[in-house]
Amino acid sequence: MSESLLINVTPQETRVALIFQGAVQELHIERTLSRGLVGNIYLGKVVRVLPGMQSAFIDIGLERAAFLHVADIWDARPQNNEGNPNNVPLTPIEKLLYDGQSVTVQVVKDPIGTKGARLSTQISIAGRMLVFLPQDSHIGISQRIENEEEREALRTKVQGLMLEDEKGGFIVRTMAEDASVDDLRADIEYLRRTWSTISKLAKTKPPCSLLHQDLNLAQRVLRDFVNEETSSIQIDSRENFLMLKEFCRTYTPSVLPKLQHYTGERPLFDLYGVEEEIERALGRRVNLKSGGYLIVDQTEAMTTIDVNTGSFVAGRNFDDTIFKTNLEAAIAIARQLRLRNLGGIIILDLIDMESQEHKDAVLAELNKALSRDRTKLSVSTFSALGLVEVTRKRTRESLAHVLCEPCPACSGKGQVKTARTICYEILRELLREAKQFNPREFRIMASQVVVDMFLEEESQHLAMLGDFIGKPISLQVENVFHQEQYDIILM
Repeated sequence: MSESLLINVTPQETRVALIFQGAVQELHIERTLSRGLVGNIYLGKVVRVLPGMQSAFIDIGLERAAFLHVADIWDARPQNNEGNPNNVPLTPIEKLLYDGQSVTVQVVKDPIGTKGARLSTQISIAGRMLVFLPQDSHIGISQRIENEEEREALRTKVQGLMLEDEKGGFIVRTMAEDASVDDLRADIEYLRRTWSTISKLAKTKPPCSLLHQDLNLAQRVLRDFVNEETSSIQIDSRENFLMLKEFCRTYTPSVLPKLQHYTGERPLFDLYGVEEEIERALGRRVNLKSGGYLIVDQTEAMTTIDVNTGSFVAGRNFDDTIFKTNLEAAIAIARQLRLRNLGGIIILDLIDMESQEHKDAVLAELNKALSRDRTKLSVSTFSALGLVEVTRKRTRESLAHVLCEPCPACSGKGQVKTARTICYEILRELLREAKQFNPREFRIMASQVVVDMFLEEESQHLAMLGDFIGKPISLQVENVFHQEQYDIILM
């Protein structure tokens, strides 16, 4: 089955949608004013070393200092080539870093929420076929290449292209599965040139300087996303189509025939229903074709996905209905994780099933659907409470965090106090004010719905309070106030 990529480019942002089986599977957005930092290499300056946390804060020129843990410092590892099989303690961070020191670092996680960027001193530079590791010396093969003969053949090819005195190693990406020696040679030369430039800049640039920026979103898509299943890549900007064409000629010639300049009158994302899919992906509820539905709740600590049968009553019995709903939900959940770019801990509350056979079948369907995910993840079995825990690597902000902000009315709670609750708060506040001050009159400024409540259902309580404090109370509508906002003016 083929997939297609749609690239929508405007001066302010680039959006990429991956379409598979007629549905949007992934959505990536990069805004000109806030490009992602993952993959960027900086000459950082150590601001503060924290021995108690075995970490350090590094200034890389951003608003917030970035975070570096000792486990992400290459020099802290006792056995760089063979890992740390004997669990030998890492070198303490205070012996490796000091305040004011310059250090070359790479961003491995974008700043998310209130957290600064996460850094590593183990540099990796991605090409189309290979990833170059300047400090490492081994050749690794992507786990997705499962055939042992192919793995060994690729390792031999790369070893044959390495120089005798060359420092550094490579990870062979899935893209290189059918690569020729010439393809691999071109990638290695590109990666060597890139690292040489970075090394020179690190010696001449001042601290907090950017040494290397990862490719923009459209270029990364051509480098990382395109595979044998990709049938077409449509770009709706002529300027960017020509730029990507040139990029392909240099780095990914095999992709060139798949590039298409979309010139239709109807917007590209409208034509494929992507805009509607974005709106749905920002909502809590995801409807399933069977009549069941998912409820997705995203919090700071984790994301929960609840599965409900809704109006679905097909099947020979109730167990059969539950099983079919959970199977459909497993496929939908895998798609939602990619579409919304949900990361961290994800708790799946599937409908309770009695049969172990049904549970195994649902887990198998979930793992199958998740196998298309490019992001590293793990799936647990059903817990004693019937929950499934999924962990998905979080490197960039989720779709909701990119496109939305907390509601100014509820501050992200998801609910607001009722008009009656606000009326009673105002009455209590009036009583407090009357005991401290002696104005001619109290004026309540509030939203239309709160003022209406005072004029109708709560008019008696307002009149009783006015008699009790012996002062007139007037009402004024403030259209700019949301339901929880109010002010009491002393006249």
